[in-house]
Amino acid sequence: MKVSLHSSWVRGIPGPRIGTLRQAQCRLWATRAAMAALLLVAGCRQHMQDQPKLISQRGSEMFADHRGARPQVANTVARGQLREDSYFYTGVIQAADGYREEKNEMPFPVTLDVLKRGQERFNIYCTPCHSRVGNGLGEIVQRGYKPAANLHDQVRLSQPISHYFYVMTHGYGAMPDYSAQLAPVDRWAVAAYIRALQLSQSATVEDVPSGVQIRNLKEIATEDGHPEFAEPWTLPSTAIQAYPHDAKQGTPAMAPANPADPTIKIPLSKPATK
Repeated sequence: MKVSLHSSWVRGIPGPRIGTLRQAQCRLWATRAAMAALLLVAGCRQHMQDQPKLISQRGSEMFADHRGARPQVANTVARGQLREDSYFYTGVIQAADGYREEKNEMPFPVTLDVLKRGQERFNIYCTPCHSRVGNGLGEIVQRGYKPAANLHDQVRLSQPISHYFYVMTHGYGAMPDYSAQLAPVDRWAVAAYIRALQLSQSATVEDVPSGVQIRNLKEIATEDGHPEFAEPWTLPSTAIQAYPHDAKQGTPAMAPANPADPTIKIPLSKPATK
């Protein structure tokens, strides 16, 4: 008896269907195609460490000198590093004798906006040592730091304006440089504000233009409800004092760190021994 492949059952025994065989063959060919594609991709894959690039401070076989880092081309300047106006970036010029020389002039016009910017930067970075009026008695000086320069004495008044820029750039004595905190244009703005501050502290009635009304600053502050100026400075109770160690006052990093009394005690000088 002939058995038809289209029949599902012959004598109670299940037989294969044509559709099922075709589906199995398609899955087999799809699996083989996927495996071939994976092998092809794996053969073309490139490891990350084999990237065609030059790593800093490593050698290279591409160049004759075997150096990966190439020397700069002569007479070229990187973008953003063109400092054509050397006085703007250094605050000095080359004098006739070959040495650097400071000048009493700004590299750009001074406007009210420049002075306001200089005042803002001065109050942020300079007042802790020099105070807001520039007399060298800032807050940290009141707490034992070395007194800063008085910007109103004869030495500072006679210095050219670029001297302040140079000091801010390189530091001077106990003062560190502020080149990281202040851009060159801000250093010049602070220098211009120092000149204006010096003028404000030593100005006379003759310096006021004619027709301008002169009022006392203390009266203006009183009218606006501000406290009187030039009040005696007192040490806050939170200030840290260098008291001698004993059981009452505790030890560093352990409570109580400071007594409640903020009085500063200065020991008497001992007589010189012969």
